[in-house]
Order: sequence, then C-alpha cells, then structure tokens
Amino acid sequence: MFFESYKTELITTAVILVIVLILRFLSHALVRSIGRKSGINDARIQLICRYITVTLLIIALIIEAFVFGAELKDMTFIVSSVFAVIGIALFAIWSILSNVTSGIIMFFSFPYKVGDKIQIHDKDFPIEAIIEDIRAFQLHLRLDNGDLVTYPNNLILQKAVTLVEKDAIEGFMDDGSDSL
Repeated sequence: MFFESYKTELITTAVILVIVLILRFLSHALVRSIGRKSGINDARIQLICRYITVTLLIIALIIEAFVFGAELKDMTFIVSSVFAVIGIALFAIWSILSNVTSGIIMFFSFPYKVGDKIQIHDKDFPIEAIIEDIRAFQLHLRLDNGDLVTYPNNLILQKAVTLVEKDAIEGFMDDGSDSL
C-alpha cells in the first residue's frame, strides 16, 4: 500500500540518492587530487571531504522534502526558524566558525605545508617555527626550543607570514631532537 501510494516519490528519491552519491564520489576524488598535488596532509583532505558530504546531505534532505510534498511557505518557515536559532548559537561561537572557514580556505590556497619553517610577523608575539600539523581550527607550530604552539587558523590568514625554510622538519629531526 505504502509503496504503491508513493511509487513516484520513491523512484525520485532513488534517483536523487544516486545523483548525490555520484556527486560525493566526484567531489571527493577532486579534493583528494587537489590535496595530493598540493602535498596536503590526508587528515585535512578527509576533513574537507566530510564537509562536502554534510553539505550534500543537507541539500538532498531539502530536495526530498519538496519531493514528498512540502510547500515552499512551510519550508521557508522551517528554514527561517532553524536559521534564527542557528544564528543566535553561531554568534556565540563565531570564532570557532571563523577558524573552520579559515581552515577550508587554507586547504585550497595556503602556500605553506607541514614541515616548512615559517615566521609569523606579529607585533605582540612574533613566531618562528616549523609547521607540525594543520588542523581544522589551528596550526601546530614547533618552536626551535621544542615547545608546541597552537596558532588559530583565522589569525594566520590575517598576519604576514614568511617562508624561512622549506621542509625544515628534516633538519629539525637531524639535530637529535625527537620532540615531534
């Protein structure tokens, strides 16, 4: 009974599911290709792939709501209510979102890689360190004395940065230091 009543909607759902899976596969392949060509850490590649998967899932759910008969005015009410709640919540955590957004931007356009020694030109706290890891929220920087500094992604995009030495991590490890 259910399957006969919603036969068209179920077929449309299957087509949408196939399209979403194909788009997910293609976008993940593209991100992995860009990431490997740029020498980006696999963990960062996986993070961007997760963001893409969540975005495609949200889009598919919205399309499915229309397929099963949701009216535009109903969807507008629901979406505006959800965005109002999310907007208030996100205002409270704007710096976290700023760091995540910066992490996504850095994935595609950050000229420095893990292992590079950089100098951050900050008036209050200048840093010269080796990039140990690039995460969703922050960079892990290893100072010459072995200390680990976490530096927010949004700040690294706002400061002037100089490449001191490419692949300096090899030289860092050759000094007899096993602090990484």
